[in-house]
Amino acid sequence: MSAKIFRPAKTAMQSGKAKTHLWVLEHDQEIARTIDPIMGYTSSSDMKQQLRLSFETREEAISYAERNAIDYRVIEPHDAKRRRLVYSDNFKFDRRQPWTH
Repeated sequence: MSAKIFRPAKTAMQSGKAKTHLWVLEHDQEIARTIDPIMGYTSSSDMKQQLRLSFETREEAISYAERNAIDYRVIEPHDAKRRRLVYSDNFKFDRRQPWTH
């Protein structure tokens, strides 16, 4: 039984950073999913795949995994690098790309 601990990225449908400050512990897939031949649904008898635990800090998630003897791996978050853009930079004399009309 293994799990991954990560901080989820913001979805493409939101402009804010809601739900990105929590750390999540998700169990990895132990049993392969099967396809139902009639309906085409995918299913699994592994109930831990449905479990998703949220924690305030990374240390809380790690201590929970260690207390319950769960092998874990921590995936560090990738914070977006913001580049400041100013409208007046479009008209600079020394632009990287020359101004064209």
